[in-house]
Amino acid sequence: MLSKKRYLEALEIIEDMFPQAHGELEWETPFQLLIATILSAQATDKGVNKATPALFATFPDAQTMSQAKVEEIEKLIRTIGLYKTKAKNILRTSQMLVTDFGDLLPDLPKDKKVLQTLPGVGRKTANVVLAEAYGIPGIAVDTHVERVSKRLDIVPQKATVLEVEEKLMKLIPQEKWVQAHHHLIFFGRYHCTAKKPKCADCPVLDYCKFGKKYLKNE
Repeated sequence: MLSKKRYLEALEIIEDMFPQAHGELEWETPFQLLIATILSAQATDKGVNKATPALFATFPDAQTMSQAKVEEIEKLIRTIGLYKTKAKNILRTSQMLVTDFGDLLPDLPKDKKVLQTLPGVGRKTANVVLAEAYGIPGIAVDTHVERVSKRLDIVPQKATVLEVEEKLMKLIPQEKWVQAHHHLIFFGRYHCTAKKPKCADCPVLDYCKFGKKYLKNE
């Protein structure tokens, strides 16, 4: 396993590689961020950003979305994977926000466990919304963060998403959680990719057992 000292050194290099790392979903309100993040599960941010302008132009907030027909939502997001399930979750989430948290709107509940009671909202989505919309520290573990963490050998290959999140929170100072999340996503999305990772010219190679093995087997 990579030590805390070595991991933080590697993370610093990753930060230097992507100094402008940021969330790439497009949104104007916390509600829109929530919906965009629900849509992003097993989909690309680019694909979500193509669908959400029409969706949010038609249903810009929880009140209007809660009154939509599920077929209307499906039609607007059909280019996104699992759109039928996501349309149902978006409608039910909007209805719950109006019914159970109407006094908070246009804000959302700022409690991770409460957010996770909404249909289609897991730990990752809750962490993204709280961090991006409200600056509440958290590390959202998506497929990129999970892959990079396992390749850098800070968690076992069989570690769950929750175990990855807990390990990262132990290794990284809390004040850096939100930005580290963005740096790790950019590194995984654009450099340490699932297929054909750029190990040969990777500044983090000295820290990466996976990269050395990958190059040896090429």
